[in-house]
Amino acid sequence: MVNTLLVILVIIAVIAFILYKIKENQKAEVESAVEQDDQTYTLDKMIIFIKKRLDEITKVNLYDIGLSEEELKRRKNKKYELKKALKGCTYGDVNDKKYIKELIYDLLSKEYGVTETNISKAIPFDIPSLLTGQDKFDVIIHEYQKEFGYEALGEMIKKYNLDEMKYVQGESKPCYVITDDEIGKIYDQENFQLSFGDKLEIVVQRIYQKYKGYSSIDEVRDMNIDGVSGGVSGLPESFLSQVAQTDADYLSQIVDAKVPRACDSIWIMFHGKSIRLAFLSFGTEAELKRVCQNIYKYNNPGQLSDTNGYKINEMKDGSRVVVVRPSMSETWAFFVRKFDVQRATLEQIVKFDGKEETIELLKFLVKGARIIALTGEQGCRKNNNAYGNDRKYIRNNEPSYN
Repeated sequence: MVNTLLVILVIIAVIAFILYKIKENQKAEVESAVEQDDQTYTLDKMIIFIKKRLDEITKVNLYDIGLSEEELKRRKNKKYELKKALKGCTYGDVNDKKYIKELIYDLLSKEYGVTETNISKAIPFDIPSLLTGQDKFDVIIHEYQKEFGYEALGEMIKKYNLDEMKYVQGESKPCYVITDDEIGKIYDQENFQLSFGDKLEIVVQRIYQKYKGYSSIDEVRDMNIDGVSGGVSGLPESFLSQVAQTDADYLSQIVDAKVPRACDSIWIMFHGKSIRLAFLSFGTEAELKRVCQNIYKYNNPGQLSDTNGYKINEMKDGSRVVVVRPSMSETWAFFVRKFDVQRATLEQIVKFDGKEETIELLKFLVKGARIIALTGEQGCRKNNNAYGNDRKYIRNNEPSYN
């Protein structure tokens, strides 16, 4: 009996020692991955760490760790779920995006050692004068989402009348644009008080959009707006490189005048108005190219190549996406139409005088199963989804006539 107990104790001690060594090795790997220096808590270093850790998690051989059958099954399911989410978030799946962001949040707070004192090295929250237009916009959208969810961008635009035409320096005609100065004034006026959790969530979003998301438009694309596009205006990189070789003085004039490049081109469609977001930019043509190569990939529509220079597809949420690339176009560009008209009614769409008679006529045309042509310029709210919703409304709320 005594010998049996001794054997059991020895086995328990060996198992405990092995588990201790495994945990020590895992801890050592994490510590070696986070080498402290002046750049440790910058966004670039954090992105490198997140890429490495997620790669390790998805590629680890679970059979070499010595897990129990139940634990092995649980870890396999978790690994499969992560792989699925990493693939699905590039298609515009908001649930997969949320899952990946929560994982990044845990990795930064528990393994990387991000704290209240060093988080400002990533984004200078404590020094408003150092915040860029995108930094301030990220803070505003994050705070507005707490109350309005995916209506955050629309609520901000309506509250501050950002969808009105205005004159911009260097332009002779008014245009729809949201400038960096306007975002700065909104940020100062709102005067948000951010907790450490809020700051970390904003940093996580910035890391996600550069790693798996759609760069500067990642949060904008999720909002309830009519559409978003990028690379559709401004000077293409090929033109700038050609000018640099032939006329350096002209190039310097372009730079001094701050003429927008194609990678600075971000537009949204809001209530039928095309509004340029002048405070946002992809930064480089390479980043715009990365977004264009990922945004159309849902359901594997085929390769976007030089010989096949455009793709028309839909995203996970039903948005329609069109992507073009050189040499078919001057630069990489994409157009996303959201078709966010679930709440649209005929009273909202038809706004001219005498609309009551027009709406009554449309109701009887639908009841009579007549063929109706809806025409108009781009962005005038003529899409079939809006009409389909009103037809459903008529069927459910009006008496039928035989």
